[in-house]
Amino acid sequence: MPRFANYSDVWATIRSLTWLESASLAVVAIWNLATYWFVLIAAMPGLRLREAAVVNQASTAVSNSLPGGGAIGVAVTVAMLTSWGFPVTSITRSAIVTGIWNNFVKLGMPIIALGLLAIERDVSGAWLTASAVGVAALLGSVVAMWMTLRSERLARLVGRWLGAVINWIRAVLRRSPTADWDDRAAGFRDDTIGLLRHRWLQLTLATLLSHLSLYAVLLITLRHVGVSQEELSWIQVLAAFAFVRLISALPVTPGGVGVVELGYAAALTIGLDPVTKAQVVAAILVFRVITFVLPIPLGTTSYVIWRRNRSWRLAEPERAALAGDAYSIT
Repeated sequence: MPRFANYSDVWATIRSLTWLESASLAVVAIWNLATYWFVLIAAMPGLRLREAAVVNQASTAVSNSLPGGGAIGVAVTVAMLTSWGFPVTSITRSAIVTGIWNNFVKLGMPIIALGLLAIERDVSGAWLTASAVGVAALLGSVVAMWMTLRSERLARLVGRWLGAVINWIRAVLRRSPTADWDDRAAGFRDDTIGLLRHRWLQLTLATLLSHLSLYAVLLITLRHVGVSQEELSWIQVLAAFAFVRLISALPVTPGGVGVVELGYAAALTIGLDPVTKAQVVAAILVFRVITFVLPIPLGTTSYVIWRRNRSWRLAEPERAALAGDAYSIT
């Protein structure tokens, strides 16, 4: 980061934030955290808002603070949701569907941002190449998902292959094999079709809201530290945000620490004077503190709530009654 701006100038910029600006950043940061709760609710029928808040914040805190935190965060999520009466199949379905929708948005945003950027200014060949790769990846992902959901035969084939791998692992651990993986995969496919038929719009809007809210936090932070529309337009910020989000999908470090900050600095400081560069770096660091560090204490509190609150713990039939007919394919 010192290659982009002097730290003393960066610190002076951060200290110049007024209490009103700091308070407004805290509000938009908390709103950004809350938007992902709606994604979880859309992907997991029967999940209530307070439960979505607790499970999301606890798993995010683990993912952001520990090496290999992503895997541990998944384990925390499974432990919480099963204790509340959700079957493992529903948890797996939610993780797959939200992962796919998030990747759709991550692949689609650079394409939209590049189109807007092309209207505003000339676009280099590197940006065009990156966009073409994004278009191809997005189309390939959509086609692959459509084929999997369309074909029961393919779903059963995937189920048999997965069952063979799992039974091999069980054999190594000296456990008896399990059967009917093709039937399980077919049932999983039917439930996923039912979920998407009922909730695809809710899921899509919630996912878009979550990503755009995070972008809004970055944009507001830049404006609060003094970076104007003339120095960095909202389209340039959107383009940088979209491509850094795509890069951060690779699990190089917990929560993309280091990678994300340098990616934003490289994309947003091109052609700027030293004073504006210091403002941009200050905004990046403030943005990362309120979006990466803030969830850690909130997640710790959420974990304590889960451990102590027994009233949310339901049996699977009770939870299924809350879900209703969201998985029906009719």
